[in-house]
Amino acid sequence: MSSFARNNGQLNLLDFKAPAIRTLHTTWFAFFMTFVLWFAHAPFKGALVKTFSMTDAQWKALLILNVALTIPARIVIGILVDKFGPRITFSLLLMISGVLCTFFALSRSFEMLALTRFLMGFAGAGFVIGIRLVGEWFPARQVGLAEGIYGGWGNFGSAAAAIVLPTVALIYGGEEGWRYAFMSAGAFAFLYGIFFYRVIRNTPKGATYFKPKKSGGLEVSTPRDFVFLLVMNLPMFGALAALAWKLSPAGVKLLPYAAVNAIYGVLFVLFLVQAWQIYRVNAEMLKAGGVPEFQRYPFKQVAILNINYLITFGSELAVVSMLPGFFADTFGLSPIKAGLISAGFATITVAARPGGGWISDKFGRRKTMLVVLAGLAIGYLLISRIDSTWPLALAVAATIGCGLFVHMGTGAVFAMVPLIQRRMTGQIAGMTGAYGNVGGVIFLTIYSFVSTPTFFMVIAASSVLGLVASCFLSEPKGHISEVAEDGSVQLIEVA
Repeated sequence: MSSFARNNGQLNLLDFKAPAIRTLHTTWFAFFMTFVLWFAHAPFKGALVKTFSMTDAQWKALLILNVALTIPARIVIGILVDKFGPRITFSLLLMISGVLCTFFALSRSFEMLALTRFLMGFAGAGFVIGIRLVGEWFPARQVGLAEGIYGGWGNFGSAAAAIVLPTVALIYGGEEGWRYAFMSAGAFAFLYGIFFYRVIRNTPKGATYFKPKKSGGLEVSTPRDFVFLLVMNLPMFGALAALAWKLSPAGVKLLPYAAVNAIYGVLFVLFLVQAWQIYRVNAEMLKAGGVPEFQRYPFKQVAILNINYLITFGSELAVVSMLPGFFADTFGLSPIKAGLISAGFATITVAARPGGGWISDKFGRRKTMLVVLAGLAIGYLLISRIDSTWPLALAVAATIGCGLFVHMGTGAVFAMVPLIQRRMTGQIAGMTGAYGNVGGVIFLTIYSFVSTPTFFMVIAASSVLGLVASCFLSEPKGHISEVAEDGSVQLIEVA
């Protein structure tokens, strides 16, 4: 038994002598820092609007730009982490993000502010790297809980940014305090990137880090899966087109129609390029009619997890954005009180996401997914009925209860991602993570056209669709096979 698998497979998070536990803590904090940088602007709306004389449309455009690059970035980062390893990829991402955060702080025009915030979308892709790294260090019986801790604790970086950075700005004082807060966060991330590179290993001692045969696109096992993969790429480009539309005169009026049409053209070309890369990677497989049976994996697993993360994390992104306003409007609360009450929906991730992973490890990943999505459908249907006649305490309890299933669902998704195909875990995690952002775009776009109760019912209906899709999930069993550079076949336990 390895040094990190003790007490019948339970994790002792205080056993810092165990290399895997040290790796887990070092990695979730790296993810935490990327989320601090990614959401650092959120608590400084007043200061930024005042400094740059921004209109409401410009502020909304800044929020859109902050998430626009994250969808393709997660795909790119997934490719890089599989090719070069988590150690160097995460280190460079932290250092580059720290530099970009500093440039954001030094911006003297809205254009510079917008450009750096757009580029900061790459920081939101850091999540993908740790999924592969944690998957390398923990066995199947522990990986769900370990990934849940990584995701849940790291995800808290967005809330920490709202708490810590305004305090840092207040300590510096003056109208420029926000700039020094950003630069401090950027400097810390840069130094932590160096620290991460010095202390992290890609795998436990003696283990092999498997890499894809070719880079640039996800490998699949059959011609049918090849077509399936191409179809599954369409929603990601559709979400980017929706974000471009939001910047058009029909949305926040930041870009003219000519520029938006040009973006549509670029997205179409990028889709063709991506399709070609996927073909190039899978050309030999297509000619042979498939890969050897022992190396195959069912792409349907990836597709269903993509859909489920679109529903779980996508709805989380959307609901967190609108929930404070919903409580303020429904119950006549002040913005501060509504924000504090709504925070419970997001902060519960610290416990609920690891809980979803732990339940998956203990009771089965497919079964957990089915239960969570059923709870999600019921939860969103329930809060769609909330109105001013409800007792506030009951409304808050229903919302937090729904949030519990949302975050458990995100943990359940990534309890299965590392068990599909080891050498491509980064790319699979990247695609699944990107689908989470796609979900946020889809649900927020729907919210802009419908009433709040209808918005919640749409998410409930999508949860039912995810539940049906999850009936076709296969519980990981036995082993997956990987071929080492010397040609030997190694088996990795996934059950």
